[in-house]
Amino acid sequence: MKFLRRILVLILLLLAGPLAATSLTGCARLSGDWTTASREPAGIAPDPAGTPEAVVQVYGARAFRWRGAFAVHTWIAFKPANAPAFTSYEVTGWGVRRGGGSAINIEEGAPDRHWYGARPELIADVRGSRAAAAIEKIKAAVASYPYPDSYRTWPGPNSNTFVAHLLRQAPEIAADLPPTAIGKDFLPNGDVLAPTPSGGGGQMSLLGLAGVLASPEEGIEVNVLGLSFGIDPDELALRLPGIGKVGFALKNGADNGTPPAK
Repeated sequence: MKFLRRILVLILLLLAGPLAATSLTGCARLSGDWTTASREPAGIAPDPAGTPEAVVQVYGARAFRWRGAFAVHTWIAFKPANAPAFTSYEVTGWGVRRGGGSAINIEEGAPDRHWYGARPELIADVRGSRAAAAIEKIKAAVASYPYPDSYRTWPGPNSNTFVAHLLRQAPEIAADLPPTAIGKDFLPNGDVLAPTPSGGGGQMSLLGLAGVLASPEEGIEVNVLGLSFGIDPDELALRLPGIGKVGFALKNGADNGTPPAK
């Protein structure tokens, strides 16, 4: 009985974050209509016409309806040097559920559109020669993604599994996917060991259901049933399930005035 009580306490603690996130993100999104939800650009991405250099950006936004209490949806976009537009890559389950469709969506246009009412956050912004090198690796990683026709909300493979796969192949981006990116720890092909999505450390994961990772970018994070928590000494932050990163020195691309990486 004591063991069962401890398990129950652990589950309640893990669910406390998602319950708090529900009140923070707004209950209206839990029952919203996706056909009328905003998909307008958020004004974060640079204008390609005025940005000749190569750019790679990673975005995340709260998932739609009840999933938003637990997780974010992430995607990656890039613009080669002198390209007239961004191309965004993401994974969704719509085509798969309808039968015969690919989970990978490729779209040209504004990369910072709201995710069905949820404003995106800039996770990484890399420019110049590093971005140019990363773009070629991203293209190859898209082609090598092992689940182009599969989608599973939990524990993966899902949108965050896809983005984490691309990031591992392009360590120049050094993106720190938030703990709410459920599915990032679902390692392709049943692997148990892999680099972290930032490329700067290592992780162990059992089918995305349990594991641990450590790196200078992500800090130390423990995954229990897909819900992740930990600490990030570099940003003086806690990594909490449902809530994300909470701290005093959070880095968030160009949003905090830090120049984008070259």
